[in-house]
Amino acid sequence: QVQPVESGGGLAQAGGSLRLSCAASGRTIITYAVGWFRQAPGKEREFVAAIRWSSGTTAYADSVKGRFTISRDNAKNTVALQMNSLKPEDTAVYYCASGFVGVLGAGREYAYWGQGAQVTVSS
Repeated sequence: QVQPVESGGGLAQAGGSLRLSCAASGRTIITYAVGWFRQAPGKEREFVAAIRWSSGTTAYADSVKGRFTISRDNAKNTVALQMNSLKPEDTAVYYCASGFVGVLGAGREYAYWGQGAQVTVSS
């Protein structure tokens, strides 16, 4: 079992930056896809970004393209989400997920989920 663990996040002003990191407890996540999803109060969970570990293929939601960057660190076995030009609408709990998935943006295909990290962007 691969249990993702998020770190980072916190509070930023609009236009600022934050960084989230996802590590895996248990087995390595090197053969998995790793995705970031978010859920704002009163809203459904939505896809943010994902990376397929073996190929490095990435996918992004339209709302974050050009602002967020997902990357992997082979040595540390972690995946990071660099968030720049933050907007108040980026405020949400961000979840890291991993699994063998066919479609990177399909949350239902991810088997393992972290506890979430709060990101708050003030205007």
